[in-house]
Amino acid sequence: MSEIVSLSPQLEGTPAETPRAASRGLVAAAVMQSLRERAVRISLVWLALIAFLAIFAPCLANSSPILLKADGHWSSPLINHLQWTDVFLLISAPVTLYVAFGLKRLGNAGRTLLLAGLLLAIGSVSFAALDRRSDQMMVYSQYREMETAGRVQWVLRTPIPFSPRDYDRENFNIDDPPPNAPSHRHWMGTEQNGGDIASRMIHACRIALSVGFIAEGVSLVIGVTIGGLMGYFAGLVDLLGMRLIEVFSSIPQLYLLLTFVAFFGRNLYLIMLIIGITSWTGYAAFIRGQFLSLRSQDFVQAARATGLPTWRVVFLHMLPNGVSPVLVSASFGVAAAITSEAALSFLGVGLVDDPSWGQLLNQAIGESRFYWWLGLFPGMAIFLTVLSYNVIGESLRDAIDPRSQGRS
Repeated sequence: MSEIVSLSPQLEGTPAETPRAASRGLVAAAVMQSLRERAVRISLVWLALIAFLAIFAPCLANSSPILLKADGHWSSPLINHLQWTDVFLLISAPVTLYVAFGLKRLGNAGRTLLLAGLLLAIGSVSFAALDRRSDQMMVYSQYREMETAGRVQWVLRTPIPFSPRDYDRENFNIDDPPPNAPSHRHWMGTEQNGGDIASRMIHACRIALSVGFIAEGVSLVIGVTIGGLMGYFAGLVDLLGMRLIEVFSSIPQLYLLLTFVAFFGRNLYLIMLIIGITSWTGYAAFIRGQFLSLRSQDFVQAARATGLPTWRVVFLHMLPNGVSPVLVSASFGVAAAITSEAALSFLGVGLVDDPSWGQLLNQAIGESRFYWWLGLFPGMAIFLTVLSYNVIGESLRDAIDPRSQGRS
């Protein structure tokens, strides 16, 4: 009984619209209206590019050749050195795209598969940034040394033939130590350890997406759960929930991140968890307000009257009708999480050897000069990604808010 028709009389010949259908229609209309704006379309193109680079990073920037004939034997070092998360991402991405474009033909089954594919892809992006055991044991220069020794008869490399942790030691010039400006060998230059910036920029897309989506997912789950319980039960539960919101709202997120990193080390899981548990208060307050208004609606009263369990009333009847605006504003939360991770890395307390935009930006200011390529490329990546999420969030918020359209 998840969809109960409103008890108000309907005009003859007019189909009754369920509250959940109205909620879906509102979001769909907001999305379609937002897509008419050029800034939103450009933002989506940029975010799609970031997602593409994150998924196919090993195929775009890797020290291992795609195909190699050495000593008379054919092999694919790139495939041999892929981690299980890389393989999973490469498989799930085309499956998700197929389901997305064939969604209308597949109906409810297609929607279920699409949601599962998106969740698996997002989870894989986060774990891909963490599972690096085979990558750490690899000798990056071995294939270049084989070429120099004349053992390679044929080789096909990735567009950028450097892994993010390949510091190109054999090309080190004592007269011109890194960081080095862009050149034909390193398109975007090198960072202070000699790593290729283009490669690290591409692989850093995984860090940005994993922090953004996973941290925001934690925040949404906590905020929606607590806010829903506050709005449904009201009374003492609402009072205790508001005190909890006030406590967490007063916690400075950046200082808490710095404290935990100082005590427990630099861990991506820890960073995502702290960002998530300190940014749920806005969602909880909004869901609380939505549930306080929904609890007196006819379809909720009818669900209660049938004797349904409380959890079914809250999560299967009320939640789908009140969560849509929250999902729209989640775009701002993803942008904020990416900014927080970049700020930590810029301050030098973020991830150590993992490629990160903030870490590259931190190296732009040297002891005696400013390295413009280390400031320009990661700085623009952070700026454009955060701006894109904010543009999309602003557009959806304006489209879903009748007051912004001049309507009563």
